[in-house]
Amino acid sequence: MSLLFSILAIQIAISLMRTLNLTDKPDDHHKLHDINTPFVGGIGVLAVLCFAITILINLHSEQFQKCIALLICSILIWVTGFVDDAIKLGYRLRLAIQALVALIMILGGGVVVDELGGLLFGFPLQLGAFGIIFTLIATIGGINALNMVDGADGLSGSIALVSLLLMGTTAYIARDQHNLILICALAGGVSGFLYFNLRHPYQKYARVFLGDNGSMLLGVMFAWLLVDIAQDPNPSITPVTAIWLFSVPLMDMFGVMLRRICAGQSPFTPDRQHLHHLLMRSGFRVNEIVFTMVLLHSLIGIIGLAGMYLNVPELAMLLGFLLILSGYFYLTYHPENFISLLRKFDTLLNTRLGFAPVSNSKILIGSYSAKETEVLANSLSDELGAEMNFWIRIFRKSSEPHHPGKRYAITFSIWLDKKDDISRETLRQCMASLQWRLIEQRGIHLHQFFSRKTDSDPEIINDGSAFGESKDKGRRELGPQALSFEVLR
Repeated sequence: MSLLFSILAIQIAISLMRTLNLTDKPDDHHKLHDINTPFVGGIGVLAVLCFAITILINLHSEQFQKCIALLICSILIWVTGFVDDAIKLGYRLRLAIQALVALIMILGGGVVVDELGGLLFGFPLQLGAFGIIFTLIATIGGINALNMVDGADGLSGSIALVSLLLMGTTAYIARDQHNLILICALAGGVSGFLYFNLRHPYQKYARVFLGDNGSMLLGVMFAWLLVDIAQDPNPSITPVTAIWLFSVPLMDMFGVMLRRICAGQSPFTPDRQHLHHLLMRSGFRVNEIVFTMVLLHSLIGIIGLAGMYLNVPELAMLLGFLLILSGYFYLTYHPENFISLLRKFDTLLNTRLGFAPVSNSKILIGSYSAKETEVLANSLSDELGAEMNFWIRIFRKSSEPHHPGKRYAITFSIWLDKKDDISRETLRQCMASLQWRLIEQRGIHLHQFFSRKTDSDPEIINDGSAFGESKDKGRRELGPQALSFEVLR
């Protein structure tokens, strides 16, 4: 019922938002999608949340005050996010409202972290009065963590859905009916949003975004649920397990903010150093980004649950998560080195695991074995380095009678950000120098494709924006300039 309710609410909201011209508009700095897109994903989540709260009030009247506090928190944070989507609020005002929501959750709903589990060599670590401050900081962090990871079609919704399914499993095992109803309703609401946002064969680009209204609302719900199921008189999880179930958003937030602080910047300065941005720069397609990050999130969450159910000491689980967090920060502290590793990993995904899409285009003339493809792609990546903005695409050729086994073709594209300004002559000279260097040092030739005019042109570049954002066939104006080539030897 929540799934259908969410789809209906979002569909109505799409029509209304387009009529009022309230959409997420691209800019030249941080937002890299190319068309105006409604930010109504949060409406579907809010609708099912209100539906679930109505059920809970009828089933558990003794928790009436808690349900009302949850409703107030949800509406307040959703309105804040919606206004921020529409007119852009300052981060100080956003933080103040998030703190107010956290206080309502703590004082009105009684959802507060009283103890951190058996971190004192098996003895519970009681927080006392400091629990309010700890919960306040944790809630604000949770709200912003999910917001930061919302950067590619289907990504934040898929990560949220995985966390909800893992949390739902623990609530079901612990027979926590109250929280299980909330989790199931939210899972249905997020699934309804993914119906419009997730890319699939019948939907090439997202029709709606989650927006700050949706990501902040889900962030509040995760903070509420993770604290509640870990601090209940009969807890479903240990406090340490909560961070394992919300791993990727937390790791990404801490990693990005620490890198900004180390660079002498404000931790709230927007940039393109999030994990999904690094994957985009490495050449991952949108669905590959979603698959990789969701797989990582799922594995870490399952490890956390396994450790809890196997009675691994909570201190050991905390140290384990801190070790993973440190490893992630070490890898991403110098993004250029990390991007080089990711490009090689993307090549393996396409050749060894069969992620490369099939291309029937007659324009692609290259035909290489998997091993030859890996050598060619890695050589090109090593020659260009990690600082240049480019991506390599690998396509599986349709069956060729003269070449048994799978054969591949490789394309290579260089893109410029929307804010970059470079003349045609300068760009031509740069490409001529690059071509000469590749021929002399690697024996690699670049066969340039002509500029594309419509979506009916060859499908080799028609696999989504370089930034993993939305496009519309009737209004295609590429934000970044891009030059595309086939890689030949």
